[in-house]
Amino acid sequence: MTMSQPCQCMTIADDDPRYEALRAFIHDEENSQGIAMSALQEAQRLFGYLPLEVHKFISMETGVPIAELYGVTTFYSQFTTTPKGQHQVHVCMGTACYVKGAQKVLDKVTEILGVGVGMTTEDKLFTVNAARCLGCCGLAPVMMIDDDVYANLNDVDEIPCILAKYRRESRTPNR
Repeated sequence: MTMSQPCQCMTIADDDPRYEALRAFIHDEENSQGIAMSALQEAQRLFGYLPLEVHKFISMETGVPIAELYGVTTFYSQFTTTPKGQHQVHVCMGTACYVKGAQKVLDKVTEILGVGVGMTTEDKLFTVNAARCLGCCGLAPVMMIDDDVYANLNDVDEIPCILAKYRRESRTPNR
């Protein structure tokens, strides 16, 4: 089964108000050491990810070369250069979970959502992640969606209902 990722070629408008908020943050912090890291953290908080145009903006405002900013972005796992879904789905692939069927859980999640690991659904609702370990070994196999833990997922037929809950909640106004 081949899964393709929809084009993530989104751009952020030059007049997006988040740029002004980022500019104000940078200017408040301009005499601080480590401005690159703090500016990238603030940009990720504001935009949700760090596309090239945000790197260019930070570079222009701070004088830090884009290559250096990109190096920091790609080194630290807290940063992402692609948009993520509203809900982060993490399937534990640690030894205990793997032995107890985590691959079946991951396969079911990717089948239902129609995207592979590290990918985001077209509706931007879910991003699928394979986690090294979630620290819930006694509850294996485990899946987390945002801060919610789903333990003992031996019956993968439960997964469609679990994901449907998040789809319903996302359609509910005033969430």
